[in-house]
Amino acid sequence: MRHQKHHASLGVTREHRASMMSNLAAALITHDRIKTTLAKAKALRPFIEKVITKAKHAAAKTEKRDAVHLRRLALRDVRDEDAVTLLFNDKYKQFESRAGGYTRIYKLGPQRIGDAAEIALIEFVKADDPGYKKSRGKKSASKGKKKAAAPAEAPAAPEGEAKG
Repeated sequence: MRHQKHHASLGVTREHRASMMSNLAAALITHDRIKTTLAKAKALRPFIEKVITKAKHAAAKTEKRDAVHLRRLALRDVRDEDAVTLLFNDKYKQFESRAGGYTRIYKLGPQRIGDAAEIALIEFVKADDPGYKKSRGKKSASKGKKKAAAPAEAPAAPEGEAKG
């Protein structure tokens, strides 16, 4: 049974998965967007967002030792020193105004020919990107139309006219 197993196993061992997430995160930090399978992109999203949060917290710290501690924690996860340095020195600035949701996943068209895996593009969201608003649904939209239609019908047939 897989009860309370809240991570994507991706069909590999724990060590392989940690290495794969580290490599994907380093590539994403370096290139701002990468093309991978949908399952790997979905597994990478919480991993990289936690690292970005560490970079934001490190920038907010007043004491250097606290910032160094957070950098070392990030290096434990993303084992590429150049990528972590780039994130902690430059890239974190584009996420300062965001409270979360630093990445976006796009599903790409047809499946991969070799194994029919769904391909996705994962990229960093720009700081000024407002995203999209969820619609309230059809029920609230139809209620709005009925209320708007009812007042329009009333003035069309005045009661005081004589029928002839």
